Amino acid sequence: MTSPVKAEGSGSSVALDPEPASAVEADGPKKLEGRSPGQLMWRRFKRDKTGVVSACVVIFFFVIAALAPVLTKLYGKDPYTFYGQDDPTLLNEFNLPAGPNGGMSPEHWFGIDPNYGRDVLAYLLYGMRTSLYTALLASLGMVLIGVVVGLTAGYFGGKIDYWLGRVIDFMLALPSQLFMVAVMPVVVTVFVAPDEETPTYVRFLAITGVLWLLTWMTLARLIRAVTLSLREREFVEAAKVAGASPWRIIRKELLPNLVTPIIVQGTYLLPSTILSVAFLSFVGVGYQDPTPDWGLMFATAAGIYEQDPTYMFFPGVAMVVFVVAFNLLGDSVRDAFDPKTGR
Repeated sequence: MTSPVKAEGSGSSVALDPEPASAVEADGPKKLEGRSPGQLMWRRFKRDKTGVVSACVVIFFFVIAALAPVLTKLYGKDPYTFYGQDDPTLLNEFNLPAGPNGGMSPEHWFGIDPNYGRDVLAYLLYGMRTSLYTALLASLGMVLIGVVVGLTAGYFGGKIDYWLGRVIDFMLALPSQLFMVAVMPVVVTVFVAPDEETPTYVRFLAITGVLWLLTWMTLARLIRAVTLSLREREFVEAAKVAGASPWRIIRKELLPNLVTPIIVQGTYLLPSTILSVAFLSFVGVGYQDPTPDWGLMFATAAGIYEQDPTYMFFPGVAMVVFVVAFNLLGDSVRDAFDPKTGR
């Protein structure tokens, strides 16, 4: 038998401590709340510091690209004014920046470009805007085409799957970058005569159209493979037995289960599309002066990097930071959707 002294001084017995019991009775039993897959994904993503930092960097780039007109107005410069012609002291006899470090000064924070003396910071902000939003629209189009073709081939199968598969194989066999360079002038001449100046919107439509045509196949094959496995699952068979139409099955049963691969592949697709847009301008078949563009900055820097290495620094750093951040964001999104992958 336990003595009263021992019972009074013991802290291990719950029955002798009336306070927790009263607290439990007052608050009631703790309710268990379920979480949706989206909530679980968001919770896992917030724990990934690399993913959060990468998302902040990517959002920062898109925000400053969207606010480029506002920022350049506050800065007091624009990307279209030839400051080197207005002030002859800014350029030397070789049309290179006369000041040190590419002409960096309190008036021109990132310096000026050769030949024309345009402000590099203003030109970079507008160039980022052009490249990012062209690549964003092109990526959305590629995702749409890839999902439609992959779903159609995977769900219906048979001859539809066979012929769509052959189309995908044929498109994958094309050397995409060389084909882009060859097709771009042809597409542009469809809208504009060779002796006329091509408007910027025509080049924009031509670039997005060529990218849509040549870069949707990888996503389509992935969606087809996932759809082939999903269409044999019990919930799809149950929907067929219940008399659901193919459109309803695709919309209600298949698409919700394809969100993860679509989002993950989309995050990997956008950086490569930005590089493709810059590549087209770099080789001279994309955007042309006076339209600001990342690729045009690299094309100019490639010719004068020995005399003015500073001009390559700012667009190069911006491109590397954005691409690396978006690739890390893609890894974090993949891990958040599928924690079993684990890095």
